Amino acid sequence: QVQLVESGGGLVQPGGSLRLSCVTSGTTLDDHASGWFRQAPGKATEGVSCMSVLGSTFYTDPVKGRFTMSRDKAKKTTYLQLTDLKPEDTAVYYCATTPGRTCTETYNNWGRGTQVTVSS
Repeated sequence: QVQLVESGGGLVQPGGSLRLSCVTSGTTLDDHASGWFRQAPGKATEGVSCMSVLGSTFYTDPVKGRFTMSRDKAKKTTYLQLTDLKPEDTAVYYCATTPGRTCTETYNNWGRGTQVTVSS
């Protein structure tokens, strides 16, 4: 059974940084693309970034240049480095994996999320 557990969220001032982690169990990052999503209060879930098995990485436009996704296959962990945070980045952040190797597939395993709040 695949399980994903996020951590690293918190309260940060505008312009600050956080690093989110997602530990995967029950599978390996060699077999699945990984993604980060977020859901702000009252809004739909939004895709933030994705990394394919081959390492190709994609970002949604609002976070390009500010967020960086990475992974450590040995630790079965993906990361999302958030920098220059803005109040509009406030959301619950989720990690997820696809059943296959690319970012174009439907995500079928999700973590429970970690809250990021950007406020002064």
